[in-house]
Amino acid sequence: MSPSRRRTPRACAPRVAPGGIGDIGVVNWLACRVAGRAAGTGPPNLFLTLARRRGLFRGWLWFAGRLMPGGTLPRRETELVILRIAHLRDCRYEFDHHVRIAGRSGVRGRDVERVKAGPSAAGWTPREQAILAAADQLHHARDLDDETWARLRTHLTEGECVELTVLAGHYEMLATVITALRIRPDRPRRPGRRPQG
Repeated sequence: MSPSRRRTPRACAPRVAPGGIGDIGVVNWLACRVAGRAAGTGPPNLFLTLARRRGLFRGWLWFAGRLMPGGTLPRRETELVILRIAHLRDCRYEFDHHVRIAGRSGVRGRDVERVKAGPSAAGWTPREQAILAAADQLHHARDLDDETWARLRTHLTEGECVELTVLAGHYEMLATVITALRIRPDRPRRPGRRPQG
């Protein structure tokens, strides 16, 4: 099995437990709660884990927010790239988290299934197909060949291409962190139930 398709044991205990308010501080705790509300969960386990390094977490949060939701690429395309990287990395946490929030950006159930099938699946626009093909190549080759780059440039500006490569690389990095630390998936918040904590 290739390293990118290696399955992380799902029942493993987290290697670093998500922090409580005393571990991560009040400001970080509030940021985690806000993120959970936006995602339809309690405070995300990824955030609660990263927040154990308080300053690093705040810096990462600012950086990540500049990519999503604050990037210049359309949110639908951003979510398609994130979902594709999460699928290729077999990162259930990342994939499930973004399936929950992608619907608000126009990503429907049929799109999620097509993301799993890849850029050659029927139904993508030429721009989406070029973006997803680039995401695949960045994952598999850690590079873009000239043909993929030329195709991408027919649809995206140079600045958008920079953002796309950083976006894909960032979610590859997060998948590595999630896998290595055995971060458990978040549970969707039940309607009418207030999050604990």
